[in-house]
Amino acid sequence: MVPFVNTNEIKTTSYKVVLPFYIYAGFSFLAATIMLSTSASAFLQHYFHPHTLAITHMMALGWGTMIILGASHQLVPVLIEGRLYSEKLAYASFAFSATGIPFLIYSFYFFNMGWQARYGGELILLALLCYLVNLGISISKSKTENIYAIFVFTAAIWLLLAAALGLALIYNFTSPVFPKDSLHYLPLHAHLGIVGWFLLLVIGVGSRLIPMFLISKYSNTSLLWWTFLIVNSSLLIYLAFFLISFTGMLLLIPTSVLIFGIFLFAFYCYRSFKERIRRKVDLPMKVSLTSVIIMIIPLLLLLLLIIAYSLYSTGNHSNLVSAYGFVIFFGWITVIIFGMTFKTLPFISWNKVYHLRASSGKTPNPKDLFSSTLFKWMLLFYLTGFILFLSGIIFQLILPLNTGAFLLLLTAVFYNGNIFKIIFHKPESL
Repeated sequence: MVPFVNTNEIKTTSYKVVLPFYIYAGFSFLAATIMLSTSASAFLQHYFHPHTLAITHMMALGWGTMIILGASHQLVPVLIEGRLYSEKLAYASFAFSATGIPFLIYSFYFFNMGWQARYGGELILLALLCYLVNLGISISKSKTENIYAIFVFTAAIWLLLAAALGLALIYNFTSPVFPKDSLHYLPLHAHLGIVGWFLLLVIGVGSRLIPMFLISKYSNTSLLWWTFLIVNSSLLIYLAFFLISFTGMLLLIPTSVLIFGIFLFAFYCYRSFKERIRRKVDLPMKVSLTSVIIMIIPLLLLLLLIIAYSLYSTGNHSNLVSAYGFVIFFGWITVIIFGMTFKTLPFISWNKVYHLRASSGKTPNPKDLFSSTLFKWMLLFYLTGFILFLSGIIFQLILPLNTGAFLLLLTAVFYNGNIFKIIFHKPESL
């Protein structure tokens, strides 16, 4: 089965819109791992270290968000069974974000909260506004309303709120925008992005793509609605607790609600897997399903952090906070991207090269456009590097940090090599 095939009802977004996001994300991942290799010792210090902030935002914005924005411009027409409203707005969202992210990363790396940081944050906010408007109009013009599109649109709203708060925190360094310092609001900013943007988006898109790629008979809209309500409720409860300064063990309430929502999504994925028609599951799909299991690690670290701060409020828990952020961006989100890149990008490139020959049947399979050998080596370097670096953070050891960072850098090199092999694939002669 080849996903996302054009029909009379669905007009696939041009590859010219989508590919720049994938390329930018690949280079961002490479840049983040280079910074990680040269600044591994920063993870032995406070999590608010400038280099740690720069790496985290490069992973969150340049890597995770950019590739999601690109992929969603391709996937939204599939989700809504209609057209993307404006490719010009899609180009604008890329231009604004691609320009703003380097300004922001530079500012964090050298901890200069001057005009560069404000300019970068404003450009990113403009990019997200373009994306949200494009998404909203596309959904409103569609004749099909479904839970998948609602997940994506709601996630985009949370992302816009997270970005707006982040920009306000940048201004707060030089002007009293908030009554407290920016560090106080950092957990709120982070979780608006992690839970509101990444988690909701992953659930919305994953609940559509996982059954599609597995060719599964399973469908349960009611379960997805409950998941949507529970995950959003957990975030709203956390927001309310934050605003009224509820801390300590009380934070176990929104966390428990969140865990239940994630459990429902995991159950949905499990049932999709069990009721699949295609019995053989390829490696990229296995990686994508593994990302659902990996979600357990940051949840355990979050519970540990809540307990640690409640019982030992004066202690230094920076290593746990750094480990929590590292597992989310270099673990959960990165594994999702690895899996879904090599499920979606080969078809985008295949459609670009072979769409006119599709009826002849004399075309390669999309999965043949990338190297499975490179993919396996990438996963080996990644898994080893991830475990070593995480161990270095938890036990505060520089040797596993440096070794892990180097292996993650090799991971990024192999990832980029493989995606460029896909993007620049030349048509095979008949």
